[in-house]
Amino acid sequence: MEFNTKTAAPESIKVDCLVIGSFEDQGLTASARRVDRATGGAIRAAVASGDMKGKRGSLVVLRSLRGVGCARVALVGLGKSADFGDKAFADAVSAAVRGCGAGVTTLAFAAADWKVTGRSPAWAARAMVTAARATRFRSDELKTKASAGSGDNGNGGRPLRITWLAERRDRDLSHALQQGEAIANGMELAKRLGNLPANVCTPDYLASQARKLARDWGLGVQVLDRRQIAALHMGSFLSVTNGSEQPPRFIVLRYRGAGGRGFADPIALVGKGITFDSGGISLKPGAQMDEMKFDMCGAAAVFGTMRAIAELKPKINVVGVVPSCENLPSGRATKPGDIVTSMSGQTIEILNTDAEGRLILCDALTYAQRFRPAAIIDIATLTGACVVALGNVHSGLFSQDDALAAELLAAAKSAGDSAWRMPVDDDYQEQLKSNFADMANIGVPGNAGAVTAACFLARFVKGQRWAHLDIAGTAYRGGTAKGATGRPVPLLTEFVLTRAV
Repeated sequence: MEFNTKTAAPESIKVDCLVIGSFEDQGLTASARRVDRATGGAIRAAVASGDMKGKRGSLVVLRSLRGVGCARVALVGLGKSADFGDKAFADAVSAAVRGCGAGVTTLAFAAADWKVTGRSPAWAARAMVTAARATRFRSDELKTKASAGSGDNGNGGRPLRITWLAERRDRDLSHALQQGEAIANGMELAKRLGNLPANVCTPDYLASQARKLARDWGLGVQVLDRRQIAALHMGSFLSVTNGSEQPPRFIVLRYRGAGGRGFADPIALVGKGITFDSGGISLKPGAQMDEMKFDMCGAAAVFGTMRAIAELKPKINVVGVVPSCENLPSGRATKPGDIVTSMSGQTIEILNTDAEGRLILCDALTYAQRFRPAAIIDIATLTGACVVALGNVHSGLFSQDDALAAELLAAAKSAGDSAWRMPVDDDYQEQLKSNFADMANIGVPGNAGAVTAACFLARFVKGQRWAHLDIAGTAYRGGTAKGATGRPVPLLTEFVLTRAV
């Protein structure tokens, strides 16, 4: 896809298809009324016939109308005006891109008057890009034939060119389109990695993708093998790898954007990279276990964010840290009751081998501190308990730093990639007591599992500005819509861009 912005009357724009909108309760938008006048009432006639009632996501395509410069006009339903928010805006864009018809190579959105409360024109343009790209995204690389709805949409292989029609000249709009494309690129990388099966996307494959990302975008990269990981005394991380034939990899990516010497005050992004999680000896139920290929979506989000910021080139330093391995049962696997020593020197009694994400993250958090980061954010599909608490709407945000939490929540709101703050109170630490080690890796089963997981991680970042994002409910979908979502790449990218200002 290609994106641009123009200041032009919607009725005069020469494209294959023009998109206009209609609310369920307020009728045609101002742009749609202009097109209606130019066509001698053809748009109102479609509404009067009952073909378009304004229901959210509905679509009517009108062809060969007189008085306009486009071959088709797509009238999209926006729903009720009071309910028109971020999701409704994205749904309208998706409906138009999906339903504009075969052979369309140029598409224009007269959507500047699709007002979302509190959102700027630049936000709308950026959101249009990410929604359009998400609509066309497919995971086809392992199929012998492309999925229906993917590819060129019958346009002979030519890219779809989308124009955002602006009400007035605004240089921020072009910048917003660039941001939208970079974020979409990052999300698509995260989705692609997340969707690959575990027999393809191994720890070594992630390492190869990190090297490719570094080559393509001028990033620094370092990949540590088992011997090097052991030399760093990452006993907690290595305990998770014991049952697998796949060797672990510890991946470090650096984006140097602040200028000057050294690598001062970076933002550290730490992503959980379990490429398959069977639960280990504490074996998971077989149903939906295939979805445990998505347990590396935290790592994928780090890769996607590094990809986006490398394209946008903000003046800030960022380091991405990804511990990656499989969690499988075997005669060598770590057993419930085993005690391991983390890189920090703290000992951990492993009561449940299926609580493995925190075991690899704690060593990665310790390692990340050697960069003296301005802030550390870890991202992980960590707990089913977070899914119970927040479903698939909000990512769980945990931090003992009120200012950092407020920054991340503001970034989440701005990016339309929502998060909800959860507690990390010291009162929950009581659950992690062990009779035999410094701590246990789980609390009381069924009792605030997402919170105690965050409390476990908090023990390894004392004195640091730190936040934890539990994305177990937001990183992927199951069922017929199965697939990675690319979240929270928008949130993290927005946070980094805001910090760079």
